[in-house]
Amino acid sequence: MQNRPTVVVAGASGFVGRVLVSDLLTDHRVIALGRRVPEPSPDGSEWRACDLYSLLEVEAALQGADVAVYLVHSMMPSTRLVQASFEDLDLILADNFARAAARCGVRRIVYLGGLVPEGGSLSPHLASRLEVEEALGAHGVPVTAVRAGLVIGAGGSSLEILLRLVQRLPVMVCPRWTSSMTQPIGLDDAVAALRFAIDHDETAGRVCEVGGPDVLSYRDLMAATARALGLRRIMIPVPFLSPRLSRLWVTLFSGKSRALVEPLVESLRHDMVVHDPWLQKRMGRPGSSVTAALDAALAAPEPEAPARKPAIRLPAMARSVQRLPMPAERSAPDVAAEYVAWLPRLLRFLLRAEHDGDTARLHLPFVRGPVLVLQYRRDRSEPTRAVLVVVGGWLVARGTAGRGRLEFRVTPDRHHVLAAVHDFQPRLPWLVYRWTQALVHLWVMHRFGRHLARWAEPAA
Repeated sequence: MQNRPTVVVAGASGFVGRVLVSDLLTDHRVIALGRRVPEPSPDGSEWRACDLYSLLEVEAALQGADVAVYLVHSMMPSTRLVQASFEDLDLILADNFARAAARCGVRRIVYLGGLVPEGGSLSPHLASRLEVEEALGAHGVPVTAVRAGLVIGAGGSSLEILLRLVQRLPVMVCPRWTSSMTQPIGLDDAVAALRFAIDHDETAGRVCEVGGPDVLSYRDLMAATARALGLRRIMIPVPFLSPRLSRLWVTLFSGKSRALVEPLVESLRHDMVVHDPWLQKRMGRPGSSVTAALDAALAAPEPEAPARKPAIRLPAMARSVQRLPMPAERSAPDVAAEYVAWLPRLLRFLLRAEHDGDTARLHLPFVRGPVLVLQYRRDRSEPTRAVLVVVGGWLVARGTAGRGRLEFRVTPDRHHVLAAVHDFQPRLPWLVYRWTQALVHLWVMHRFGRHLARWAEPAA
């Protein structure tokens, strides 16, 4: 088929991404992004290896794309040490994607986010989903935001948690959040909504809420899941189970990691329902019932497991992100320059700095040679992002110079700057690094945040 539109899907290995890629292959050129390229490529799709934390790699991955689909959520660690909240990591990934899309001439971004409840403060998970949506649109590429609640489909983390709780607990203690209302959507319906958004430019710049026809409480959803499994379950409502205890028992009985469970459980206190079903009315597809969606998910064949599942080894690198105050009327390069000038003042009895143009060498007493060499990259910096590459120093593992980098990135609301260390590989033994240099870095960034908060006061 000639002149097929090119669609790049980030998050293609997820349970929504796999089905979407397969569905698009009939009449689109599909490029799937992942940290690793599967061999052989499933469904004959084209895969590109891409580390979304690297703006350069994202730019290369989005070359030639007409539409870019964003299905990414960074709730699992990507390196051996991560000193960051999932909100800050998600924001960096989305910002990289939006910047790359703008530079590559992508016509539109389609994003699968979360329903936003009306009124009140949002949970960190939902606030992050909304912040990601804003970041994707911050660099000029129109965004179609498809907002959904719980997507019921085989392989989905939320459904797996639900199934394990129902299977493992004959008597279920139901705290207050189980009375919150939800409007789940089946996987096929969610994919159809994404497909429609990809193919129709009229969705550009719109928020499209999607859900199934059933609105029910989480307690009723658990009861429906038990019926789909052919199980009888006793459910006892209790008003006293705190969110912290809820996260604990959900983690314990679901078998999922705490990093995954906690943000999801915190969001369950909100009613997650559709307020404007414009997209599904336009599609003429109200969606499947909860019962039908559960039956379809349970009947889906499990993917074939490899003969021997390889252990997941995280790279021996550190990633650290701190959200700091952003002084008004300053730029990211201003903050980067201030950091390099301020750090020797903070550690004036320990640290000495030498400057040679855009290169700064930091020295400690009685240590031969610089402990750290930072090079400011003018070609990769702009008013909202400054890049300092770690090009050498005693603290850097041999053979890794130029891989690690320190970024200062202004958030879309311009109220904060993200100070982010990426892909830093220490020379110190890992255990020593973790309890010395890594902790010192956190302390330094905390002090730098206090400095930035005071920095704008004379100008104000």
